[in-house]
Amino acid sequence: MKKLVLLFSLFFCVGLVATEAQAQLSKKEKKEWKKKLKRVTPEQYKQLTEDYAKLQGQAGKYDSQIASLEKNVAERDARIMELTAEVENKDGQISAMQEEKAASIGSAPAKSSASVDGVIFKVQIGAFRNKDLSKYFEQHENFSGETDADGTQKFTLGHFVDYWEADTFKKYLREMGVKDAWIVPYKDGQRVAIKDVLEGAI
Repeated sequence: MKKLVLLFSLFFCVGLVATEAQAQLSKKEKKEWKKKLKRVTPEQYKQLTEDYAKLQGQAGKYDSQIASLEKNVAERDARIMELTAEVENKDGQISAMQEEKAASIGSAPAKSSASVDGVIFKVQIGAFRNKDLSKYFEQHENFSGETDADGTQKFTLGHFVDYWEADTFKKYLREMGVKDAWIVPYKDGQRVAIKDVLEGAI
């Protein structure tokens, strides 16, 4: 503690002598500082000078480190802004693709029946007006549906060429709790009445 007091005293006195712009000391202050200077030995003065030089060197190093850190922060901020812009751009592209896909799915009346020639059978599992599962049609080959003019969506499972296979599947579904499961036929991609194809199919 005493050493620090002496160090500050010495620096203060040196500053007063070296700088003409410094305010003049009063007689009382001059007297007090003269007393303090008398307590400083040459060895102490030398040590204080060396300590001061070390502190100046350390301060210079810290200034250099701070400048380097500030530069790194600025570079990282710029990179963050760049990445944020890229993410926003990708989000916009994804949103546009999702909207385009939703529009294409919404405009498709059914999934796969239209491209099939001949007679096939599916098992209808329900018809709903407030349930839209059309987004799953393209992802699952054996799950499809169609929308009536009144907005009712009919969902079907399976894709059978043989009527009896479809009938067996229908029975399994009913045993599993799908009580309204029933067979629906398609001819050349168009849904038709069962009586129109049943004789030929059986």
